[in-house]
Amino acid sequence: MKLATYKDGSRDGQLVVVSRDLSTAHYATGVAQKLQQVLDDWNFLAPQLQDLSVALNSGKARHAFPFDPAQCMAPLPRAYQWADGSAYLNHVELVRAARGAEVPASFYEDPLMYQGGSDDFIGPCDPVVVPSEDFGIDFEAEIAVVTGDVPMGASPEQALEGVRLLMLANDVSLRHLIPAELAKGFGFFQSKPATSFSPVAVTPDELGEAWQGGRVHLTLQSTWNGRRVGMCDAGPDMTFHFGQLIAHICRTRHVRAGTIVGSGTVSNPPVVADDGRKTWPKGYSCIAEKRAIETILDGQPGTGFMKFGDTIRIEMKGRDGQSVFGAIDQTIVSGRPGAHADETPGDDA
Repeated sequence: MKLATYKDGSRDGQLVVVSRDLSTAHYATGVAQKLQQVLDDWNFLAPQLQDLSVALNSGKARHAFPFDPAQCMAPLPRAYQWADGSAYLNHVELVRAARGAEVPASFYEDPLMYQGGSDDFIGPCDPVVVPSEDFGIDFEAEIAVVTGDVPMGASPEQALEGVRLLMLANDVSLRHLIPAELAKGFGFFQSKPATSFSPVAVTPDELGEAWQGGRVHLTLQSTWNGRRVGMCDAGPDMTFHFGQLIAHICRTRHVRAGTIVGSGTVSNPPVVADDGRKTWPKGYSCIAEKRAIETILDGQPGTGFMKFGDTIRIEMKGRDGQSVFGAIDQTIVSGRPGAHADETPGDDA
Protein backbone atom coordinates (compact mmCIF):
# COMPACT_ATOMS: atom_id res chain seq x y z
CA MET A 1 0.00 0.00 0.00
CA LYS A 2 0.94 3.64 -0.41
CA LEU A 3 0.50 6.22 2.33
CA ALA A 4 0.76 10.00 2.43
CA THR A 5 0.11 12.81 4.89
CA TYR A 6 -2.07 15.72 3.82
CA LYS A 7 -1.72 19.24 5.18
CA ASP A 8 -4.52 20.14 7.58
CA GLY A 9 -3.01 23.00 9.56
CA SER A 10 -1.55 20.76 12.27
CA ARG A 11 2.04 19.68 12.81
CA ASP A 12 1.40 16.06 11.90
CA GLY A 13 -1.20 16.35 9.15
CA GLN A 14 -3.85 13.82 8.15
CA LEU A 15 -3.06 10.29 7.00
CA VAL A 16 -4.36 9.26 3.59
CA VAL A 17 -4.15 6.04 1.58
CA VAL A 18 -3.07 6.58 -2.03
CA SER A 19 -3.83 4.41 -5.05
CA ARG A 20 -1.05 2.45 -6.72
CA ASP A 21 -1.07 4.76 -9.77
CA LEU A 22 -1.04 7.87 -7.53
CA SER A 23 -4.27 9.14 -9.11
CA THR A 24 -6.66 8.94 -6.14
CA ALA A 25 -6.57 9.00 -2.34
CA HIS A 26 -8.83 8.34 0.62
CA TYR A 27 -8.62 9.70 4.14
CA ALA A 28 -7.67 7.01 6.65
CA THR A 29 -9.71 8.66 9.40
CA GLY A 30 -11.65 5.49 10.17
CA VAL A 31 -8.42 3.67 10.95
CA ALA A 32 -5.89 6.25 12.12
CA GLN A 33 -5.38 10.01 12.02
CA LYS A 34 -1.56 10.05 11.83
CA LEU A 35 1.09 7.78 10.37
CA GLN A 36 2.92 7.50 13.69
CA GLN A 37 -0.20 5.88 15.17
CA VAL A 38 0.02 3.16 12.54
CA LEU A 39 3.73 2.60 13.11
CA ASP A 40 3.13 2.26 16.85
CA ASP A 41 0.43 -0.39 16.32
CA TRP A 42 1.42 -1.81 12.95
CA ASN A 43 0.14 -5.38 13.27
CA PHE A 44 -3.37 -4.19 14.14
CA LEU A 45 -3.76 -1.05 12.02
CA ALA A 46 -1.77 -1.84 8.86
CA PRO A 47 -4.13 -4.65 7.76
CA GLN A 48 -7.06 -2.26 8.04
CA LEU A 49 -5.27 0.28 5.87
CA GLN A 50 -4.45 -2.51 3.44
CA ASP A 51 -8.16 -3.27 3.12
CA LEU A 52 -8.80 0.38 2.32
CA SER A 53 -5.96 0.28 -0.21
CA VAL A 54 -7.51 -2.72 -1.96
CA ALA A 55 -10.87 -0.94 -2.13
CA LEU A 56 -9.24 2.21 -3.48
CA ASN A 57 -7.27 0.37 -6.17
CA SER A 58 -10.37 -1.53 -7.28
CA GLY A 59 -12.44 1.65 -7.55
CA LYS A 60 -14.72 0.68 -4.67
CA ALA A 61 -13.68 3.29 -2.07
CA ARG A 62 -16.76 5.46 -1.52
CA HIS A 63 -15.07 8.74 -0.68
CA ALA A 64 -12.01 8.74 -2.91
CA PHE A 65 -10.71 12.05 -4.27
CA PRO A 66 -7.96 13.09 -6.73
CA PHE A 67 -4.50 12.84 -5.18
CA ASP A 68 -2.54 16.11 -5.15
CA PRO A 69 1.19 15.89 -4.19
CA ALA A 70 1.23 19.64 -3.57
CA GLN A 71 -1.05 19.06 -0.56
CA CYS A 72 1.42 16.60 0.99
CA MET A 73 3.62 17.06 3.98
CA ALA A 74 6.47 14.59 4.39
CA PRO A 75 4.84 11.16 4.91
CA LEU A 76 6.08 11.34 8.50
CA PRO A 77 6.20 15.11 9.11
CA ARG A 78 8.36 14.77 12.21
CA ALA A 79 10.05 11.64 13.47
CA TYR A 80 11.58 10.28 16.62
CA GLN A 81 14.85 9.78 14.76
CA TRP A 82 16.44 10.57 11.39
CA ALA A 83 19.71 8.71 10.83
CA ASP A 84 21.36 9.09 7.45
CA GLY A 85 24.02 6.72 6.25
CA SER A 86 26.50 6.85 3.40
CA ALA A 87 25.89 3.41 1.99
CA TYR A 88 27.18 4.09 -1.53
CA LEU A 89 30.95 3.96 -1.08
CA ASN A 90 31.53 5.12 -4.64
CA HIS A 91 30.30 8.55 -3.54
CA VAL A 92 32.82 8.60 -0.68
CA GLU A 93 35.59 7.40 -2.99
CA LEU A 94 34.89 10.15 -5.52
CA VAL A 95 34.76 12.99 -3.02
CA ARG A 96 37.96 11.82 -1.32
CA ALA A 97 39.78 11.20 -4.60
CA ALA A 98 39.01 14.77 -5.66
CA ARG A 99 40.95 16.08 -2.67
CA GLY A 100 43.70 13.47 -2.83
CA ALA A 101 42.60 11.51 0.22
CA GLU A 102 42.26 7.74 0.57
CA VAL A 103 39.20 5.95 1.92
CA PRO A 104 40.06 4.24 5.22
CA ALA A 105 39.68 0.45 5.13
CA SER A 106 37.19 0.62 8.02
CA PHE A 107 34.71 2.48 5.80
CA TYR A 108 34.14 -0.75 3.86
CA GLU A 109 33.34 -2.69 7.03
CA ASP A 110 31.36 -0.24 9.15
CA PRO A 111 28.77 2.20 7.73
CA LEU A 112 29.16 5.95 7.95
CA MET A 113 26.15 7.56 9.62
CA TYR A 114 25.08 10.85 11.15
CA GLN A 115 21.99 11.81 13.14
CA GLY A 116 20.08 14.66 11.53
CA GLY A 117 17.28 16.94 12.68
CA SER A 118 13.92 15.18 12.66
CA ASP A 119 11.61 17.80 14.17
CA ASP A 120 10.96 19.81 11.00
CA PHE A 121 10.83 17.86 7.74
CA ILE A 122 9.40 19.59 4.70
CA GLY A 123 6.94 18.37 2.09
CA PRO A 124 7.82 17.17 -1.41
CA CYS A 125 6.64 20.34 -3.13
CA ASP A 126 7.53 22.83 -0.40
CA PRO A 127 10.33 25.33 -1.11
CA VAL A 128 13.82 24.75 0.25
CA VAL A 129 14.47 27.89 2.29
CA VAL A 130 18.12 28.91 2.71
CA PRO A 131 19.44 32.18 4.18
CA SER A 132 22.26 32.64 1.65
CA GLU A 133 23.51 31.28 -1.68
CA ASP A 134 27.01 31.60 -0.21
CA PHE A 135 26.35 28.49 1.89
CA GLY A 136 26.86 26.23 -1.15
CA ILE A 137 23.37 24.78 -1.67
CA ASP A 138 23.26 21.18 -2.88
CA PHE A 139 20.57 18.55 -3.33
CA GLU A 140 21.14 14.92 -2.39
CA ALA A 141 18.88 12.26 -3.92
CA GLU A 142 18.47 9.29 -1.60
CA ILE A 143 16.25 6.40 -0.58
CA ALA A 144 14.98 6.11 2.99
CA VAL A 145 13.12 3.56 5.07
CA VAL A 146 10.78 3.96 8.04
CA THR A 147 11.12 1.29 10.71
CA GLY A 148 9.05 -0.39 13.33
CA ASP A 149 10.59 -1.35 16.68
CA VAL A 150 13.96 -3.10 16.28
CA PRO A 151 15.74 -4.37 19.41
CA MET A 152 19.29 -3.56 20.43
CA GLY A 153 21.70 -6.17 19.11
CA ALA A 154 19.56 -7.12 16.11
CA SER A 155 21.38 -8.78 13.24
CA PRO A 156 21.16 -7.24 9.75
CA GLU A 157 18.64 -9.95 8.81
CA GLN A 158 16.51 -9.24 11.87
CA ALA A 159 16.81 -5.50 11.33
CA LEU A 160 15.61 -5.81 7.75
CA GLU A 161 12.37 -7.32 9.02
CA GLY A 162 11.76 -4.03 10.81
CA VAL A 163 11.39 -2.06 7.56
CA ARG A 164 7.79 -0.86 7.31
CA LEU A 165 7.90 1.74 4.54
CA LEU A 166 10.20 3.16 1.88
CA MET A 167 10.36 6.67 0.40
CA LEU A 168 12.69 9.07 -1.40
CA ALA A 169 14.62 11.87 0.28
CA ASN A 170 16.27 15.15 -0.64
CA ASP A 171 18.90 15.50 2.07
CA VAL A 172 19.87 19.11 1.37
CA SER A 173 23.47 19.99 2.17
CA LEU A 174 25.12 23.38 2.60
CA ARG A 175 28.54 22.45 1.29
CA HIS A 176 30.44 25.57 2.27
CA LEU A 177 29.46 25.12 5.93
CA ILE A 178 30.55 21.48 6.11
CA PRO A 179 34.37 21.77 6.30
CA ALA A 180 34.39 24.03 9.37
CA GLU A 181 31.83 21.83 11.15
CA LEU A 182 33.69 18.60 10.45
CA ALA A 183 36.95 20.24 11.54
CA LYS A 184 35.45 20.55 15.01
CA GLY A 185 35.28 16.75 15.16
CA PHE A 186 31.63 16.67 16.19
CA GLY A 187 29.80 16.14 12.89
CA PHE A 188 27.18 17.90 10.76
CA PHE A 189 24.71 20.36 12.21
CA GLN A 190 24.10 23.77 10.57
CA SER A 191 25.24 22.33 7.25
CA LYS A 192 22.24 19.98 7.19
CA PRO A 193 18.96 21.95 7.01
CA ALA A 194 15.48 20.41 6.90
CA THR A 195 15.16 17.24 4.82
CA SER A 196 12.30 16.66 2.39
CA PHE A 197 10.68 13.37 1.42
CA SER A 198 8.58 12.00 -1.44
CA PRO A 199 4.79 12.48 -1.49
CA VAL A 200 4.12 8.85 -0.59
CA ALA A 201 5.77 6.13 1.46
CA VAL A 202 5.22 2.58 0.24
CA THR A 203 5.28 -0.84 1.83
CA PRO A 204 8.07 -3.10 0.49
CA ASP A 205 5.61 -5.37 -1.35
CA GLU A 206 4.72 -2.46 -3.65
CA LEU A 207 8.21 -2.73 -5.14
CA GLY A 208 7.83 -6.39 -6.09
CA GLU A 209 11.06 -7.97 -7.30
CA ALA A 210 12.79 -4.57 -7.23
CA TRP A 211 13.07 -4.95 -3.43
CA GLN A 212 15.79 -7.54 -2.94
CA GLY A 213 18.34 -8.02 -0.20
CA GLY A 214 17.49 -4.75 1.51
CA ARG A 215 18.13 -2.76 -1.67
CA VAL A 216 15.86 -1.06 -4.22
CA HIS A 217 16.84 -2.18 -7.72
CA LEU A 218 15.40 0.73 -9.67
CA THR A 219 16.71 3.94 -11.24
CA LEU A 220 16.73 7.16 -9.23
CA GLN A 221 16.20 10.19 -11.46
CA SER A 222 17.46 13.68 -10.59
CA THR A 223 16.42 16.69 -12.70
CA TRP A 224 18.06 20.04 -11.95
CA ASN A 225 16.50 23.13 -13.57
CA GLY A 226 14.65 20.92 -16.04
CA ARG A 227 17.78 19.03 -17.12
CA ARG A 228 18.15 15.35 -16.30
CA VAL A 229 21.48 15.05 -14.46
CA GLY A 230 21.16 11.65 -12.79
CA MET A 231 19.83 8.25 -13.81
CA CYS A 232 21.53 6.26 -11.06
CA ASP A 233 20.94 2.59 -10.34
CA ALA A 234 20.02 2.37 -6.68
CA GLY A 235 20.58 -1.36 -6.19
CA PRO A 236 23.88 -2.95 -7.22
CA ASP A 237 26.32 -0.37 -5.86
CA MET A 238 24.78 0.03 -2.39
CA THR A 239 27.65 -1.26 -0.25
CA PHE A 240 25.57 -1.59 2.93
CA HIS A 241 21.92 -2.62 2.59
CA PHE A 242 19.19 -1.21 4.82
CA GLY A 243 19.33 -4.16 7.22
CA GLN A 244 23.00 -3.42 7.83
CA LEU A 245 22.34 0.29 8.30
CA ILE A 246 19.60 -0.37 10.86
CA ALA A 247 21.72 -2.98 12.63
CA HIS A 248 24.50 -0.39 12.87
CA ILE A 249 22.17 1.83 14.92
CA CYS A 250 21.06 -1.18 16.98
CA ARG A 251 24.55 -2.03 18.16
CA THR A 252 24.11 0.04 21.33
CA ARG A 253 20.43 1.04 21.43
CA HIS A 254 16.91 0.06 20.50
CA VAL A 255 15.39 1.54 17.35
CA ARG A 256 11.82 2.66 17.92
CA ALA A 257 8.90 2.73 15.51
CA GLY A 258 8.99 5.87 13.42
CA THR A 259 12.76 5.96 12.95
CA ILE A 260 13.82 7.04 9.44
CA VAL A 261 17.07 5.68 8.02
CA GLY A 262 18.59 7.13 4.84
CA SER A 263 20.84 5.49 2.28
CA GLY A 264 23.04 8.47 1.56
CA THR A 265 23.60 9.81 -1.96
CA VAL A 266 22.85 7.15 -4.59
CA SER A 267 26.01 6.75 -6.64
CA ASN A 268 27.42 4.54 -9.40
CA PRO A 269 31.06 3.92 -10.37
CA PRO A 270 32.53 5.09 -13.68
CA VAL A 271 32.81 3.21 -16.93
CA VAL A 272 36.48 2.73 -17.80
CA ALA A 273 37.42 2.66 -21.49
CA ASP A 274 40.25 0.59 -22.96
CA ASP A 275 42.51 3.62 -22.83
CA GLY A 276 41.77 4.04 -19.13
CA ARG A 277 39.58 7.11 -19.51
CA LYS A 278 36.67 7.24 -17.07
CA THR A 279 33.15 8.44 -17.80
CA TRP A 280 30.04 8.60 -15.64
CA PRO A 281 27.14 7.93 -18.06
CA LYS A 282 24.57 7.53 -15.27
CA GLY A 283 25.20 11.03 -13.97
CA TYR A 284 25.05 12.13 -10.38
CA SER A 285 22.68 12.47 -7.42
CA CYS A 286 24.32 15.53 -5.87
CA ILE A 287 26.36 18.45 -7.18
CA ALA A 288 29.31 17.70 -4.90
CA GLU A 289 29.81 14.44 -6.78
CA LYS A 290 29.70 16.23 -10.15
CA ARG A 291 32.33 18.68 -8.89
CA ALA A 292 34.47 15.78 -7.68
CA ILE A 293 34.27 14.15 -11.12
CA GLU A 294 35.28 17.43 -12.77
CA THR A 295 38.22 17.79 -10.41
CA ILE A 296 39.40 14.25 -11.15
CA LEU A 297 39.11 14.77 -14.92
CA ASP A 298 40.08 18.43 -15.32
CA GLY A 299 41.91 19.38 -12.16
CA GLN A 300 39.19 21.71 -10.89
CA PRO A 301 35.40 21.85 -10.56
CA GLY A 302 33.38 23.68 -13.18
CA THR A 303 29.84 23.31 -11.86
CA GLY A 304 28.53 25.75 -9.26
CA PHE A 305 26.08 25.02 -6.49
CA MET A 306 22.39 25.90 -6.55
CA LYS A 307 21.03 29.44 -6.76
CA PHE A 308 17.76 30.97 -5.60
CA GLY A 309 15.10 30.05 -8.14
CA ASP A 310 16.74 26.75 -9.06
CA THR A 311 14.52 23.68 -9.13
CA ILE A 312 15.21 20.05 -8.28
CA ARG A 313 13.02 17.05 -9.08
CA ILE A 314 13.75 13.59 -7.67
CA GLU A 315 11.71 10.59 -8.78
CA MET A 316 11.88 6.81 -9.17
CA LYS A 317 9.83 4.85 -11.68
CA GLY A 318 8.95 1.16 -11.52
CA ARG A 319 9.56 -1.33 -14.25
CA ASP A 320 6.11 -0.47 -15.60
CA GLY A 321 7.22 3.12 -16.13
CA GLN A 322 4.93 4.49 -13.39
CA SER A 323 6.17 6.72 -10.59
CA VAL A 324 6.53 4.67 -7.41
CA PHE A 325 6.75 7.35 -4.72
CA GLY A 326 5.65 10.45 -6.61
CA ALA A 327 8.18 13.20 -7.19
CA ILE A 328 10.05 15.54 -4.88
CA ASP A 329 9.71 18.78 -6.86
CA GLN A 330 11.16 21.83 -5.13
CA THR A 331 12.45 25.35 -5.66
CA ILE A 332 15.35 26.94 -3.78
CA VAL A 333 14.25 30.23 -2.18
CA SER A 334 15.74 32.91 0.03
CA GLY A 335 14.62 33.06 3.64
CA ARG A 336 15.27 35.56 6.40
CA PRO A 337 17.21 34.21 9.37
CA GLY A 338 14.99 34.33 12.43
CA ALA A 339 11.71 34.22 10.50
CA HIS A 340 8.94 32.23 12.13
CA ALA A 341 8.64 28.66 10.86
CA ASP A 342 5.12 29.32 9.54
CA GLU A 343 6.04 32.58 7.79
CA THR A 344 6.19 32.68 4.01
CA PRO A 345 9.79 33.28 2.85
CA GLY A 346 10.44 36.73 1.47
CA ASP A 347 12.37 37.78 -1.63
CA ASP A 348 14.27 40.54 0.12
CA ALA A 349 16.40 38.50 2.49
